[in-house]
Amino acid sequence: MKLVTWNVNGMRAILKKGFNEIFLDLDADVFCVQETKMQEGQADVAFEGYTSYWNSAVKKGYSGTAVLTRIAPLSVTYGIGNQEHDNEGRVINVEFDDFFLVNVYTPNSQRELARLDYRMKWENAFRNHLLKLNRNKNVIVCGDLNVAHNEIDLANPSSNRKNAGFSDEERSKMTELLGAGFTDTFRYLYPDKTDAYTWWSYMFNARANNVGWRIDYFIVSDALKDLVEDCILRPDIFGSDHCPVELILKNVV
Repeated sequence: MKLVTWNVNGMRAILKKGFNEIFLDLDADVFCVQETKMQEGQADVAFEGYTSYWNSAVKKGYSGTAVLTRIAPLSVTYGIGNQEHDNEGRVINVEFDDFFLVNVYTPNSQRELARLDYRMKWENAFRNHLLKLNRNKNVIVCGDLNVAHNEIDLANPSSNRKNAGFSDEERSKMTELLGAGFTDTFRYLYPDKTDAYTWWSYMFNARANNVGWRIDYFIVSDALKDLVEDCILRPDIFGSDHCPVELILKNVV
């Protein structure tokens, strides 16, 4: 089974940058998208053999997630069951035979950590949501988690220590999540791989110089980690300030 996650930074924009061709070339069984910035129906996003599910923010042109799958799900739900956190279209839960797939676009803590207090509430609520699902069935979490967990996960850790995405508080929440029974698949397979990023600023030729951050993930229940064949970052694919990430699972249809 092949899963793909990609923060497209605006679905309507990326449709003009070759999204359809990229989607077909990646040939995923399930394709998860973050930051759609649209309501369902505002753009033609349809592929033969795939069913799509959308969770849009109440605020138009903001946030939003989508899942396109050619495997029929057992169920699909939206959000984390918490009214405080479910107005921004950030989570879609798709149940398959062997696991729950949770597509997430984690809130950014913003400049000068203006939204950090809210982010901490979100982190606790989201972790509890995953743990609740995990009691019933294994979980695969994918998406833009808006945090580089360790120094190896961004190009300039020292100068970003107190910035959104690399604050001690955000990193500790990722540590807490992984400690609760989950595995970061990329680091599980490639614990020492450097210069491996999924997001680059549009400023200062960051992408050309590979001055990036790894903030897009596939995280799985510990029980699934030995079924992970590969987790592949695709910086060769353009169209967004993020690149897609692929997860290949063995012995899962």
